[in-house]
Amino acid sequence: MMVSRRRGALLATCVNSRPADDLHSASENLVSAMSVVSPLLRIGCPVWACEHWKGSLYKANAVRRDWLGQYSSVFSTVEVNSTFYAIPALDLVRRWAESVSPDFRFCLKVPRSITQDHRLHRVDAELNAFLQITGVLQAAGVLGPSFIQLPPDFSRQEASVLERFLTLLPADLPWALEVRHHDWFDHADQETWLVEQLRRRNIDYVIFDSRPLYSKPPADEIEKISQTRKPRTPLRRTVTGRHPFLRFIGRNTLEEVQPWIAEWAPVVAGWLQDGLQPLIFTHAPDDRFAPDFARRMHRAIQQHCRELPDLPAWPGESGPALTRQKSLFD
Repeated sequence: MMVSRRRGALLATCVNSRPADDLHSASENLVSAMSVVSPLLRIGCPVWACEHWKGSLYKANAVRRDWLGQYSSVFSTVEVNSTFYAIPALDLVRRWAESVSPDFRFCLKVPRSITQDHRLHRVDAELNAFLQITGVLQAAGVLGPSFIQLPPDFSRQEASVLERFLTLLPADLPWALEVRHHDWFDHADQETWLVEQLRRRNIDYVIFDSRPLYSKPPADEIEKISQTRKPRTPLRRTVTGRHPFLRFIGRNTLEEVQPWIAEWAPVVAGWLQDGLQPLIFTHAPDDRFAPDFARRMHRAIQQHCRELPDLPAWPGESGPALTRQKSLFD
């Protein structure tokens, strides 16, 4: 069933109040700082299939087939990390597309068979299989940037392999690239080369911020596991295309993430002022906290965007009884 409600793809007039950054100059000349623009903000989570969201983001009686539609009634994008492990059936992808409205965007993770197993070598068959599912979403108008996550040991020694692979990507589809080896963060020739390769092809740079996660020792077992898996790459705010792509890794106690939320909010507002269309994905070690993380992030951006409306009400919080109860404490 097509979702028609106004959701997290939001128009706003924003205050140009972003901090300076050494690699944040890519978008400065897109519009005058004094221009009034109506930019597009997309914010979402790394998954939509989370049982723990029933009774909050989802209605308490929601069944699995309802989840994507209810998720997309609030948020306008989602990471699809499952495609890293296996290519889904085309019929399933068609059902995804039919469950959301036309302004929703799926951001698929490129399969590990391409990035990890073959390390971008001789991947024609694997890439063609992936392009079949992106084609379904593109035809439905709901395809966001597919993101290529390079292995942690993929270094400058394989730059020519990366360049050759990038030439294989259809230029009419949106793409983003995430690097993890520290060679790509040298503030020198290799980083400059990478940024130029992406800008030339209009491929977005994936910004990965795991500082909150590592700001203190883990508070629970899930955070402990997350700290063994998530990288600690240097922070960049590099913009190479139209869709700054932020993967923001928090903690399970969201109050502990607030200083970084406050730091990022004016940066995102600056992107919006520059006419860009950022994609913000809020990760928590425990997925149950990701939607509230996204809502907090959105509210912080609102402080720098005068006309950014609220996110739509969560289906699980929008019942008459809940509405009356909330009004008693407003």
